[in-house]
Amino acid sequence: MMRGLEKLALWSGSQTALSSKTQDPHRGSQAVGTPKNPAKTKLETVFQVWNKDSSSKNIIPRLRKIWRNYLSMNKYNVSYKGPGPGIKLSAEALRCHLRDQVNVSMVEATDFPFNTSEWEGFLPKENIRTKAGPWGRCAVVSSAGSMKSSQLGKEIDDHDAVLRFNGAPTANFQQDVGMKTTIRLMNSQLVTTEQNFLTNSLYNEGILIVWDPSIYHSDIPKWYKNPDYRFFDNYKSYRKLHPDQPFYILRPQMPWELWDIIQEISPEEIQPNPPSSGMLGIIIMMTLCDQVDIYEFLPSKRKTDVCHYYQKFFDSACTMGAYHPLLFEKNMVKYLNQGVDEDIYLLGKATLPGFRSIHC
Repeated sequence: MMRGLEKLALWSGSQTALSSKTQDPHRGSQAVGTPKNPAKTKLETVFQVWNKDSSSKNIIPRLRKIWRNYLSMNKYNVSYKGPGPGIKLSAEALRCHLRDQVNVSMVEATDFPFNTSEWEGFLPKENIRTKAGPWGRCAVVSSAGSMKSSQLGKEIDDHDAVLRFNGAPTANFQQDVGMKTTIRLMNSQLVTTEQNFLTNSLYNEGILIVWDPSIYHSDIPKWYKNPDYRFFDNYKSYRKLHPDQPFYILRPQMPWELWDIIQEISPEEIQPNPPSSGMLGIIIMMTLCDQVDIYEFLPSKRKTDVCHYYQKFFDSACTMGAYHPLLFEKNMVKYLNQGVDEDIYLLGKATLPGFRSIHC
């Protein structure tokens, strides 16, 4: 029985010529046919990977129902007035569009109400750009269950900087996910509710960034009055305990600036909920790095319904999306990918250029 992405009918085939020689451990040959001409020494291989034109028709009925519920709920009062859906842009134009329209920046001590006495001394004094980058090659490591048994740890650690998400550990998983953590992007739910957030040494390494979604395109004062999770007290407590640890708050408008572009280019109405942490992390690193290698955001041959490599929780929504417009985020990453389908299939790796290296 076919499983994984084949079962979900979300693959598109592309043909690549491979040498029949023995290759490295990640790249065993996947021959699917014998050349008709015996003089030929290369085998044609079909790598079935994520289809950049995936749509709601490709997801299972349970997730489609959840999707429709989110559309009707519209928790964040989304009222999109931009172009689309279904606007066709070249990959180059889309990269420039992302660079110019998505402002990757942090809440600053000059922003009200963070400029009041209640917040004095809590936000980092240094702009994140003085702490982070510019870097050459960077890795964004998803927390997907398919990272397990990937043997990608050394490759990941060879990057100049590595971004990880939420509570994803490296201890006991180094062989698969590496050890280096340069940036950790966390959602506000974790910062608010994780019992060990203030004491777990996992959160003492690298630059920390927390994000919390606002009502659609709300400014900082309006968001502050009505955050998704009221993480501010825990943020302050952490800063008191670890005053030297860089810990930033992502500007709440940024996720919606990104959402607008995903909606603009998608073929249909997407979930009116903010993009996933994964997609936010990719854009953050595209801002700080010349090249971004993204691991298991586009699923490899190891694709599984196990949500995280460090937990035993199963849900196909972790790959296909229910709350977040994850399916359309993956479409966009596949469209922008400058790597080859072989890397996606065998390694789960997509490669995107950083914004500094593109010319618009």
